[in-house]
Amino acid sequence: MRSPAAALALLLLASAATAGDGDMFSGPLGISDTRNVSGTAWQPDDTPMNAVHFMTDDWMFMVHGLLFAGYDYQSTPRGDSRLFAPNWGMLMAERELAGGELDLRAMLSLEPATVGRDGYPLLLQSGESLGGKPLHDVQHPHDFFMEVAALYRRALTDNLGFEVYLAPSGEPALGPPGFPHRRSAMSDPIAPLGHHWQDATHVSFGVITGGLFTRLGKLEASWFNGREPDENRWDFDLRAPDSYAVRLSLNPTEALSMQVSGGHLKSPEQLEPDIWINRVTASVTHDVAIGTEGNVATTFVFGENWPEHSPATPSFLLESNLELDRHHTPFARIEWVQKLGSDLVLPESLDNEKFGIFSATLGYVYDFDPLWSVVPGIGGSFEYDLFDHDLQPFYGHSSGYGFQLFFRLTAPRM
Repeated sequence: MRSPAAALALLLLASAATAGDGDMFSGPLGISDTRNVSGTAWQPDDTPMNAVHFMTDDWMFMVHGLLFAGYDYQSTPRGDSRLFAPNWGMLMAERELAGGELDLRAMLSLEPATVGRDGYPLLLQSGESLGGKPLHDVQHPHDFFMEVAALYRRALTDNLGFEVYLAPSGEPALGPPGFPHRRSAMSDPIAPLGHHWQDATHVSFGVITGGLFTRLGKLEASWFNGREPDENRWDFDLRAPDSYAVRLSLNPTEALSMQVSGGHLKSPEQLEPDIWINRVTASVTHDVAIGTEGNVATTFVFGENWPEHSPATPSFLLESNLELDRHHTPFARIEWVQKLGSDLVLPESLDNEKFGIFSATLGYVYDFDPLWSVVPGIGGSFEYDLFDHDLQPFYGHSSGYGFQLFFRLTAPRM
């Protein structure tokens, strides 16, 4: 049996070849397969694909992935520095079945080994726990099993279809596509500070989703396990579904996709199992070609948490990935997030105090010519954080910064 490392390495190597023209692939109602992204979320039909596909008599297979490896530095007394390597690889198998389309997916990540249990330094980040304590100022690693799922779609009439999504590990209908899979975030190795206000449920262990869709829009509902993953990142953290979400997605043009969603997470935190959180989100993604070889993908996200017994806190994100050609890609992200003292693990007396955080990131990736059909690239990013003056006693300043230098491996864009 191959090790998890070998399995993901094979996925990443296979992703080195270019996918065929996305217009060749369409599902029920003639909807382009390029619209489908993480879980059951939608993105613009015009979004480019980086993948390899191959066919058998009954099945189409698609493999893709993304690997970063580099150095991360974060300032202030709460910061740190270390080597890190965020990554994921995905295999999808698709075939016609009973008048519809069946998709089987396996998405894996070696971050439990390449990032480690402690996560990588990220100033003002929060979410999940380690050693019986909440994580703060670090980004947790993703679990090895990011998605193991089956999705079935079928047309009911010429203008209406339905879909069912079953996932031991997957993404419920809550929030925008997970940040690791958004085109607008594909050059940035660092997670958004508003991740746990917007798309943190993109790895949920136990998801059932059903939806109705037309060519223009989709209404779906999920019943899922709302508990965040535990400290063992290599297994399935299955529990009985206890949470629910509803999402409305619209694709009014081939370049535009938007969603609004809301959910009730009954017991999301390992350390506070009796506390629930309500979450609402809205997002807009635009993706369009520029010139002969360029592409610009931009996403705006709003997310707000309403924790039981605590004040509501909002978050806003705007990010863009600008592929000028096959070599030069600048990218940027701007965020404003309001976090509680409990989120940042401040003294207990500040648990329900709100603290505003502004963060701006600017980065650049240079991709070399394909090497054995693999595109290696090098890049760097710099983020600057401004935060509430009342945080100065804990961070030493009312601002902070971080930077990353990294190597990236991806597939050629068709």
